[in-house]
Amino acid sequence: MNNYFIILAAGKGRRFSQNKPKQYFNYKGKLLIEHSIDKALQSKLFKKIIVVISKKNKKLQVKYKKKQIKFLFGGKERKDSSLKAIKAIKKLKPTNILIHDAARPNFSIKMLKNLIKHLKDNVAVIPYIKSKDSVKYKVGNKYLNLKRKDVNLTQTPQAFIFKNLYNLAIKQKEDITDEASLFINNNQNIKFILGEQKNIKITYFEDLKTTKNFFGIGFDIHRLIKNKKLYLGGIKIPFHSGLKGHSDGDVILHAIIDSILGAIRKKDIGTYFPNVKKFKNIKSTKMLKPILKNLVKSNFYINNLDINLICENPKVSKYRYRIIKSISKLTNLDKDLINLKGKTVEKLGLIGKEKAIACEVIISISKYD
Repeated sequence: MNNYFIILAAGKGRRFSQNKPKQYFNYKGKLLIEHSIDKALQSKLFKKIIVVISKKNKKLQVKYKKKQIKFLFGGKERKDSSLKAIKAIKKLKPTNILIHDAARPNFSIKMLKNLIKHLKDNVAVIPYIKSKDSVKYKVGNKYLNLKRKDVNLTQTPQAFIFKNLYNLAIKQKEDITDEASLFINNNQNIKFILGEQKNIKITYFEDLKTTKNFFGIGFDIHRLIKNKKLYLGGIKIPFHSGLKGHSDGDVILHAIIDSILGAIRKKDIGTYFPNVKKFKNIKSTKMLKPILKNLVKSNFYINNLDINLICENPKVSKYRYRIIKSISKLTNLDKDLINLKGKTVEKLGLIGKEKAIACEVIISISKYD
């Protein structure tokens, strides 16, 4: 396996018309660019993943501190960014290289495998789909009708034998919109394979909009008891007592689970984790995992979480960052989309007497076509 994957994400996205580039907007529960990075990692097909970003978006480097990922700062135009990445990996002597635009988050791992498979007999493999629209071509002041059956709409990722691509890229002077253009402009053979209809390019802000939104509410409360560890949001909190329950009693994760189940209309946490021997002392992180898996399988994605932790002590402000970081990791949801608030009850009732802790959660999810 000597495959390398380049993700181009340094563009400004002028047609997107927002205050930041489209690749840093939330899409299906995480940043647009993260879909491409995560899918490349999950595929286990690549020795190295090169992510080309702008200098204004350095935060991504902190999130992906992996040896397999290398970040580069891009050039003025797409061609310049692509060439910088190609030159950067030449010393690694790659055999195959795939180049992808971060604005296409919906490609499949199956597509990656198919592209690499066809590189065994070809120097360039390009996915395409047929046009569903009638196409007109302007020449001067006249318009020509193009035959729809002859119009191919190319996509990324695009796959190449590295040495062939390198030799063409270093000679290219004019700007290009994709690497396939290098081969076409130089009369080089290309293998076109059928792409994926869902592999759309996010170009305008409207492309990010979802078709259906749902909301759910979760609530949980447990008594505090001595000689038990306290878990909140998946982390251990130093405290004089822990939460009584059949599981570890993590009220935050329990409320998140119930909010998810409420949003997708799937009953409640007790339906899936009843008080039976099988689930005795189960960690709430293990309870959350299959619920999230089912959420994704049903094509739902979390937009944001709003959490109220209701207790006199411990003070939420002291552990807010750690709890949010834990929930972000567990749900694969960006930290900026998780809000955690601490609420007291003015010393009233069991919670006010530090004999119980409660939590309520409101979740927003979306279902994509």
